[in-house]
Amino acid sequence: MSTGKQDNRRSASFLKQGSLLAMASLVVRLIGMIYRIPMANILGDGNGIYAVAFDIYDIILIISSYSLPLALSKIISSQNSRREYRNMGKTFRLSLWFAVLSGGVFGTALFVCAGWIETHIYPAYLGLRIPLRVLAPTIFIVALLGVFRGFFQGKNTMVPTAVSQVLEQVVNAIVSVSAAYLFMKWNADSLVRSAWGAAGGTLGTCLGAMTALLLVVFVYYIYRPVQKKNERRDRSRRVYSSAHIYRILFLTILPIILSQTVYQVSGLIDYYLFSDVMGAKGVDARTISALTGIYSSNYRTLTSVPIAISTSIASSMIPSAVAAYTQRDMGQVKYNILSGIKFNMIIAFPCAMGYTVLGQGIVRMLFPSMNYVLGGHLMMAGSAAIIFYAVSNVTGSALQSIDKMRVPVINSAISLVLHVLIVLLLLKFTGLGIYVLIIGNVTFPVVVGILNIISLYRCLPGFRLKPLKTFFVPLSASLWMAIAVIVMYTLTSRLFGMAAGEYATNALAVLVSLAVAVFVYFVVFLKLRGMTRQELYDFPMGRRLYVVARKLRLMK
Repeated sequence: MSTGKQDNRRSASFLKQGSLLAMASLVVRLIGMIYRIPMANILGDGNGIYAVAFDIYDIILIISSYSLPLALSKIISSQNSRREYRNMGKTFRLSLWFAVLSGGVFGTALFVCAGWIETHIYPAYLGLRIPLRVLAPTIFIVALLGVFRGFFQGKNTMVPTAVSQVLEQVVNAIVSVSAAYLFMKWNADSLVRSAWGAAGGTLGTCLGAMTALLLVVFVYYIYRPVQKKNERRDRSRRVYSSAHIYRILFLTILPIILSQTVYQVSGLIDYYLFSDVMGAKGVDARTISALTGIYSSNYRTLTSVPIAISTSIASSMIPSAVAAYTQRDMGQVKYNILSGIKFNMIIAFPCAMGYTVLGQGIVRMLFPSMNYVLGGHLMMAGSAAIIFYAVSNVTGSALQSIDKMRVPVINSAISLVLHVLIVLLLLKFTGLGIYVLIIGNVTFPVVVGILNIISLYRCLPGFRLKPLKTFFVPLSASLWMAIAVIVMYTLTSRLFGMAAGEYATNALAVLVSLAVAVFVYFVVFLKLRGMTRQELYDFPMGRRLYVVARKLRLMK
C-alpha cells in the first residue's frame, strides 16, 4: 500500500496534466462564450435551430467517434504501463482505420438524412437540414482527430490535446461569427434565413476541427521516429492480432458510447418533448424556437464552461488510474479518484454559487439583445447542475478506469428513464414551461452521481469519500463568496448608477464582483485549510499562488 507522501508524488503528474487540460478547456469555453455572444445576437430566433442542429450532431458524433479519445487513451495507457510499444503502434493504426470507416459512414448518413430529420422529427425548426449538412463532414474530421488525441492522452501528455483545442476554438470563433453574419446577409429574403445563419455558425466548427487535425498530425509526425524506435526495442512476447485489438477497442468504446449517448439523448428528448407538448398547448413554433434558443445560448452556454473543466479533469484522470489499476496499486487508484473529485468540487461550488447570485447580471452583460431577464432566471434556477455534473463526470470516469465499463451506462440509463418521466409530466400538468428543462437538467446528474458513488463504494473496497474537505469546505467558502458578491454588486450598482448608462453600470458591477469573488473564495478556502501546499502546487501557477498565500499569511 502506498503511503500518503508517495501517493502525492505519484499523483502530481495526473493533477498537473489535468490542470493543463482544465486550463485549456477553460480557455476554449471562454472563447466559445465570447464568440457566442455576437453570434447569438446575430442569429436571433435562429439560436433554437443552431441548438437542435448541434444536439443532433453531438449524438451522431458520440455514436461514431466521440468516445475514441477516452477509449484509446485507456487502452494505450494500459499498454504503455506494460511497455508493449508494438501493440501501441498497431492499436493506433487500426484505430485510424476504424475512425475513417465510422466517421465516413455516419457523416454521409447525416448529410443524406438531414432533410428527413427536419421534416419528420423537428418540423418546428424550419431549415434545420442546412446546418446539419454543413456539420456532416465535421464528423469524419473529428473521428480522425480523436484518434491522435487519444494516443497522446494515453501516453499521459495532454499538451497536444490542449493546444489543438485552443487553436480549434480560435478558428471556430472567427469563422462562426463571420459566416453567420454573411450567410444571414446573403439570404436576407429567404424563409430559412435563420437556418442559414445557424449554418454559418456550424461552418466554424468544421474548419476549427480541420485546423486542430492538421496540428496533431504534425505533432505525431515529429514524434513518430520515437514511437518507431520504441517498437523496434520492444521485447514483449505477444503482439496482438488485429481481431483481438478491434475486439478490445469495441468492448472499450461501446460502454462509453452508451453512457455518453444516454446523456446527450436527454437533451434531444427535452427539445422534442418541449416542442411537442408546448405545440399541443397552442404555443407557436417561433416562440418555441426562441425559448429553446435562450435556454441553449444563455443557460447551457454559460454552465458548459465549468462542466467542461470537470470533463477534462475526468478525462485526464483515466490514464493515470488505469496504469495504477493495471499494476494493482489500489491505494493509488483511490487517491487519484479522490483527488479528481476534490479538484472538481473546488471549481464547481464557486461557479455554481456565482451563477446563482450573479446570473442575472452576467446574462444581461453578455446577451443584452436577448431576453436576459428570462436567461438570468434560468441561470439562477439551474446553476446547481454544475456541481452534480462534476460529480457524475468524474465518478463515471473512475468506474471506467477500473474496468467497470457497464456500470455508468446502467446508471445513466436509469437516470434517463426518470428524467423523461419528470420532464413529460411537468410539461403536461404544470405551467412551468421552459423551467421544466432546467429541472430535468438538474435531476439527471443528481441520480447519475448518486448511483455512481454507490457503485464505487461497492467496486472499490475501502473507498470512502471525505465529505469535510471535498464538499463542505468548498461549500462554506462559496457561501462567504456569495455574500461578498451580493454586497459588492449592490454597492457598485448604486455608486455608478447615476454616472453611467444602465448596461455599463451592470457590466462594471459584474466585473468588479467577479474579481472580489475570486479573492474572497481564495482567502476563505485556504483559511479553512481546504488544500495542502502540495495540492496547491499541482494547480496551474500553483507555486505563484503559494507565494501569494504566504504573503497573506494563509499558508505556512
